[in-house]
Amino acid sequence: MNKELVIVFVKNIKLGKVKTRLAKTIGNQAAFEVYSELVKVTENATKNLSADLRIYFSDAIIETKWQHAYKRVQQGSNLGERMKNAFHEGFEDGYNHIVLIGSDLPEINATHINQGLEKLKEKEVVFGPAEDGGYYLIGLNKMQGFIFDNKPWSQSHLLEETLKELEQKNINFATLATLNDIDTFEDLKASMFYKSNKQLQQRIHQLND
Repeated sequence: MNKELVIVFVKNIKLGKVKTRLAKTIGNQAAFEVYSELVKVTENATKNLSADLRIYFSDAIIETKWQHAYKRVQQGSNLGERMKNAFHEGFEDGYNHIVLIGSDLPEINATHINQGLEKLKEKEVVFGPAEDGGYYLIGLNKMQGFIFDNKPWSQSHLLEETLKELEQKNINFATLATLNDIDTFEDLKASMFYKSNKQLQQRIHQLND
């Protein structure tokens, strides 16, 4: 069995349920279409990985996405619990290098994911920092459940607090390149993802005329 695993966390693409901060500026329909495009970016980034792939949906499995991948529904009452359970399942199934990513990163590609897996050969934990103070990628080479407990999810000091805890426990870690996710219309307008997607620009203009 391949001992490397990539887990992707996907929000089910529902109107009014995705990119809610962005929706306050451009509306629910436009935010829905932005997130749909971001999921396509994630699909492309994970298309040709040598590691095994598991897709965890927030509410229900969508058969048309990642058609040949192993799929599950996330289990847990908050993000930390859901990630913890997904990692636990991976380690229980015999994987020893596991990386988890979200599905709303406009710049994510296979290189970031493979670098995360590579770092786990020498470090116990790896993070891909997000510009908002969180992280877009986390990788473990053994279960470290405390990482997911009692954390300030969606707060600007999430990664900083998590790294401090790792240092206190003498657990070594690595970080990858910092990427920006898209939470606001300013984030969206500044991204190459948006600048290079004329069709998406036109749709947002149409919806906001």
